[in-house]
Amino acid sequence: MNTTYASYAFALLRIVAGLLFAMHGSQKLLGFPGGPQVPLASMMGVAGIIELVGGLLIAVGLFARVAAFLASGEMAAAYFMAHFPQSPLPIVNKGEAAVLFCFLFLYIAAHGAGIWSLDGLRHGRQVGEPVRS
Repeated sequence: MNTTYASYAFALLRIVAGLLFAMHGSQKLLGFPGGPQVPLASMMGVAGIIELVGGLLIAVGLFARVAAFLASGEMAAAYFMAHFPQSPLPIVNKGEAAVLFCFLFLYIAAHGAGIWSLDGLRHGRQVGEPVRS
């Protein structure tokens, strides 16, 4: 298997997923980009905080394992509380994004932030230096 670009592809995946997740949080907390704000002291408000803060931490790769684990758990809870009661199939209950975020963040929690991350800098690696197993 050619792994020349695997570290770079993973870093891009982590960054894009983190930013998209953060946008879900900003939509809930700030009403941006579009959508109503939710009360901060509600389950949706707590979800918005996890999404905004967790998404940004994942994107920059700071405490990425912990942030991704919490985000994965939040998405599992969101799926089973909001989507699953409508139908067990994600394509029917519109829960595809929750399932994808859940398993993507679970993978990031297991893998770590990789290159282009603040976690890498905290552990003494250069920004573009791949993690050696």
